[in-house]
Amino acid sequence: MAIEYQAIRKEGLSTQIANAIRKAILDGALSVEERLPSETELADRFGVSRATVREAMKRLAAQNLIRSERGASGGAFVNRITFDEARGDLVGTTRLLIGMNNIPFEDAIEARYLLESSCLALACENRSEDDLTAMAREIGLQSGDLTDEDFCDSDVRFHSVIAKATGNPLLMFQVSGAIEAMQPLMNMLVYRLRDKKHIAGLHDRLRDALGNRDSVAAQTVLEEIAAYTRQLAELRRAPKEDPAN
Repeated sequence: MAIEYQAIRKEGLSTQIANAIRKAILDGALSVEERLPSETELADRFGVSRATVREAMKRLAAQNLIRSERGASGGAFVNRITFDEARGDLVGTTRLLIGMNNIPFEDAIEARYLLESSCLALACENRSEDDLTAMAREIGLQSGDLTDEDFCDSDVRFHSVIAKATGNPLLMFQVSGAIEAMQPLMNMLVYRLRDKKHIAGLHDRLRDALGNRDSVAAQTVLEEIAAYTRQLAELRRAPKEDPAN
């Protein structure tokens, strides 16, 4: 193990220790499943109390970077973070950033569709029959009588299949996370104005393009979906006419 046991300032002791251990994990100095030194050892090496070390460990556990096991062979171990766990963090953080920083709706639309656009060539090349079947299943649902909430869920699943179809786990993580974070917010803002059957039709054309491995056609349809979303956003902002006029 190679944690940097540098001098600790008095302010934020537990945060500094947590950051030092986190850096060792991210740099690969601490391996997945490796056992960390005991609280007493860490306290001695950092020159702090065991209570301070315990607080640092709580911070790392909250970030899902370590886990604790009981028993003679127990202790604190470096955790293996799954893609699903990390995607959940990405979705939550993205939603907070949008909600708390007043990100313009247009910027969210631009980012969301540019990210999905980056998937299209690989998705067309690597898509499987199972991917096409999953997309067709969602289109069938969207063509029926879904509630607004169920339609939104289906919309997210449909576009997430495109990210999955790339076969690239990092791209799938980034893009599906962005879709899961932004699509519900976008749907929530325009759901009263959208034509569900029109969207299902666009999705059907997008599925056909992937089925034909035609990335140019897929890009054209995705741009139409983005344009339709922008149109709905404009309608949402348009001032309502005064009934007296």
